[in-house]
Amino acid sequence: MHKQTNNQLDTNPNAPNLSGTTPDHKMVKRQEPQTVKGSGISLDHDTRLEMAQMLDEHNCALHVALHQYNKHHWLTEGPESFLSLHHLLEEHVEKTVEHIDKIGERIARLGGLPTGHPEAQHQLSYIKHEAEGRFSMRDMLRNDLEHEINMQNKLRQQIDRAHQLKDFGTVEVLEEVLLTREDLAYHLYSCLEDDSLNRGLQHHVEAQDGMSHRKADNAPGYDQMH
Repeated sequence: MHKQTNNQLDTNPNAPNLSGTTPDHKMVKRQEPQTVKGSGISLDHDTRLEMAQMLDEHNCALHVALHQYNKHHWLTEGPESFLSLHHLLEEHVEKTVEHIDKIGERIARLGGLPTGHPEAQHQLSYIKHEAEGRFSMRDMLRNDLEHEINMQNKLRQQIDRAHQLKDFGTVEVLEEVLLTREDLAYHLYSCLEDDSLNRGLQHHVEAQDGMSHRKADNAPGYDQMH
């Protein structure tokens, strides 16, 4: 990505069509969306605007992720999922709120405006909310994991760009966010792994019923492994 000129940066091509940009009652507007005002940070206008706009994409993506995590948190069900995943997704919600705050604060420090309108957030976000409806827990966690991987990739791209522009404040914020998002994604990935207690519990029940003839060496694929 090459550094853009002022004229190119001053107007985000998405800004004129964003939802919520026209007030429905008389108010004094002090700054237009997708712009930056003066800042006490010693980075030039073009750098601050580029970084603020990229940060705002993370802000919007995190809001989409937050809505989806809340939905999945509310809909957890099943003997393996209700308690464990309910608490796991609660942590994902809490961390996502923290990251929204960190990134929103950085946008403001750079003189920018974090997008706040829900429809505009979805327009600008590089991840999109899943369709309405209740899906299997595995499907919903898979959707969350795909979002996390996309966010990691986008965060790394901006960290690399911020290093080029010597915006080390943004680097520090995003590196902290990235490390935690990697942890959250690892938790989701681990939940989606194939191993389960179901087989072991079923084997125990069968043994109690006098059906203990089922042995590991009768399991499918065992002879290929040994």
